[in-house]
Amino acid sequence: MKHIFVFAAAMALAAPALAEKWDMPTPYGDSTFHTQNISLFADDVRTATNGDLDITVHSAGSLFPHSEIKNAIRSRQVPIGEFFLSRLSNEDAAYGIDSQPFVATSYEDAAKLWAAQKPVITELLAEQGLMPLFSVPWPAQGLYTKSEITTVDQLAGLRFRAYNAALEELATLAGAAPVQIEASDIAQAFSTGQVAAMITSPSTGANSSAWDFLSHYSSINAWVPKNIVVVNKRVFDKLSAESQAAVIAAAAKAETRGWAMSAEEAKIKTAIMADNGMTVYAPSDALKSGLEGIGATMLETWNAKASDAAKSVLSTYQK
Repeated sequence: MKHIFVFAAAMALAAPALAEKWDMPTPYGDSTFHTQNISLFADDVRTATNGDLDITVHSAGSLFPHSEIKNAIRSRQVPIGEFFLSRLSNEDAAYGIDSQPFVATSYEDAAKLWAAQKPVITELLAEQGLMPLFSVPWPAQGLYTKSEITTVDQLAGLRFRAYNAALEELATLAGAAPVQIEASDIAQAFSTGQVAAMITSPSTGANSSAWDFLSHYSSINAWVPKNIVVVNKRVFDKLSAESQAAVIAAAAKAETRGWAMSAEEAKIKTAIMADNGMTVYAPSDALKSGLEGIGATMLETWNAKASDAAKSVLSTYQK
């Protein structure tokens, strides 16, 4: 009997450790460059750990709806996931500064803003047991309508798709009626008359075949919002030192790759919309001036309500 126990113990020591398997929910479909970048991140982690950490990506909200992903990570229903950063702006204004109109309107400005934002976001997420891994921007947001818009006044009365608090405020200040619509529901919302205009990226416009229900796109470059990938810190800390290093290295690679993919995406998807018959036009001076005026008003409101941490982000960025 003793020999049997010794043999069993030896076999257990010789057996390879079981791979750690992580499920990763994301809100966007497989054709979205964010999802493609995350799939490459998962591949990089798998390769670097020799399969010891296997991340399965569940795209298009198939595992959890967008609104539930952050809390699912926090509660350890899943160890890792992606969501739109400014969705958390109701928790702290620091999360939503990248969606404030006309604060950062280029990739260069967006990178500078993220450098100022990241330390504060890291501290805020740490309070909830979460750790940011990487953040990737969408292309700058443009205006989609059924006819050319030359002044802000022409937006008055339109039902306007909103996806966060800042866009709801912008629509309201423009005299439009904000309606919360997820990216996956855009086509249906326009076809059923729920909304008649939106501000979103060329990625979302092309991926939702905006030419089927809209005719005009203006590159107002209102803001450059970001998605963020976060991990539950307790789960991450249980990984081996080697696996932790592999995740961090893959995340850094994904962030660099994702920003480059976003810039290329802006060019490709804008061209796709034009090729499919949409009128792509530069905003008039009057429209830009009107929208920038709304942005200035919104920033005043933001400053009045923002936490000290959030204000420090803006102060660092503006130096």
